[in-house]
This record gives sequence, C-alpha cells and structure tokens, in this order.
Amino acid sequence: MRVLPLYVVIGGWLSMPALAADAESWMGRLAMAEQKQSYEGTFVYERNGSFSSHAVWQQVEAGRVQERLLQLDGAPAEVVLVDGQMQCATDELAAQVREAQAWHGQRLDPKALSEWYEFRQIGDSRVAGRPAVALAVVPRDQHRYGFELHLDRDTALPLKSLMLNEKGQLLERFQFTHFSTDIDKQQLTASSGCKTVSISKREANLSSGWRSDWLPAGFKLLDANQRPSPASSETVSWLSYGDGLAKFSVFMEPLRGALVEDARSQMGPTVAVSKRISTADGDVMVTVVGEIPLGTAERVALSMRTGAEQAQR
Repeated sequence: MRVLPLYVVIGGWLSMPALAADAESWMGRLAMAEQKQSYEGTFVYERNGSFSSHAVWQQVEAGRVQERLLQLDGAPAEVVLVDGQMQCATDELAAQVREAQAWHGQRLDPKALSEWYEFRQIGDSRVAGRPAVALAVVPRDQHRYGFELHLDRDTALPLKSLMLNEKGQLLERFQFTHFSTDIDKQQLTASSGCKTVSISKREANLSSGWRSDWLPAGFKLLDANQRPSPASSETVSWLSYGDGLAKFSVFMEPLRGALVEDARSQMGPTVAVSKRISTADGDVMVTVVGEIPLGTAERVALSMRTGAEQAQR
C-alpha cells in the first residue's frame, strides 16, 4: 500500500508521555509490511471537505507486489500496478499515478526520519473492527506537517490517518471501513475498461541548470527533468524534493516578457506558490507545489537560482 500522507493531532498529544522506543519499533514494522503483506479492503478519503470511497487489493507473492485500486464514487476509475509500475489505468487515474511514479527515494526509513520527526505511541484504537495502535509523528520544525497513524496490530499497516496543519486543522483523512488479509485473487484482474499503458522507466536525474539556495532541513533533491509547458511553447524545468514523507515540486518557466502576477493557493494539504524572479536570461516564474506549509513554499520559491549545486541543510 502506498502510504498516503498521514498526519498528527498536534495539540493534546504534545502533553502525553512519549513512548519513543515502542513507536520507533512500530514504524519499523510499517516500513517492512508495505512490501510483504497481502490484503484487501475499502477506504474513504477526505480532502478539502470532499469525500471519495475506494476498494484496494494487494498481493505479495515470491517478492512480486501486484495492486489494484478502484474508485467507487462517480465515473468508474481503476489502476493496476506490478512492483509499483502501472500496467493499466482508466483516464481518470492514469495521470495521478504517473505523477506519483515521478517520486524517487521516498521509501519509508524510520531511522532517517527520526532526525526530522519525533515518533510517539499515544494509545490504542479500533478501526474497521480491528485493534490498532495510535502513533504520533511530530515534526521537529515548522516546515512540514505532522501525522497521526492508526496501525493495525496484526499487520502494522495503516488503517487510519489524519493530516493536520500547525493550527490543528484537518487537511486530509484516510480511513479503512473494511480490511482483511484474506484476499480474493480474482479481484486483482483488471476490468475491460482498464487501458494498457506503457511508462518508460528511467533513473533519477540529479543534475539541473537550477538550484535552491535554501531547503528545509532533511529535504533532498530526488529528481530533475524538463517538460513542455501546458500553457505555452516554453520548456519548463522541474525539480522534486522530499524528506522521506513530505514532498514538493518546483517548476521554472521563462516569461519572455509575459505579464504574470505572483500567486498562492491551498487545497487541502497541497499548496501552490508562484513567484517571479529575475535571472541573467530574463524573468522566470517559479512555482512550488507540494504538501508543505505556505510560508515554506514561498521561501523555497524565492531561493531558486541558476546553477547545479543544491543547498544541503
């Protein structure tokens, strides 16, 4: 299962005793379970006040991970993946999965994450009729959100997650309503509406004509590329960054004299900040998109410079 952004209840949990050793052990179990545990279930997803429901199946056999995801609301939407690579998808999900597969180096590593997040065991819970343990993943600075994870006591997979901002406001919810380790293998077969797709696999590119003079501690360059602009004939430079949980992209598009104003917006956990900066070759619009606070995104946008050496902090 892909770990959806899973975030912490900041307020009341901060005054509770921290059971760090147990929490780190559970995080280690979660990291292992994602690639070893077969399961099926249905879950609800809430973002920006809207809800959707989904069915998911995952089978792990001889080291091969096969997944199928269905959206149960609105127009039918489906995707099938093998070892993380998309095999087929309906149009509604293909673009989302392609974007997700652009992220490299984001496999869960509790030891590395402990530098940027504090793990706490905060109690017991019950989700989808199954006993669970509740963990808090508290950010150590203001540049990322926290997590609340409700992990299944049997499999260590997340049955429920919440993402909240620094004010304790809910940004995103993910919660199973049914979960089972008894999987019906026939349900892994794609329907006739799932169109075969081909995605060329490539290694992450860590060289670019752009760099950031400032990054939040723990964030590293994951990938760099260029792509056509959807709004003009220009080529847009693209960089992706992550800390092992949080992630964001930075896009640089030459303006060529175009009059474009700065902008900022937020939809659920995702922010988009656009800033005009000046370079030797003319003005460029820098846009930062990702699951980080607005102030952090603005600071990253203003820090972008031409040159290949990345800031490491």
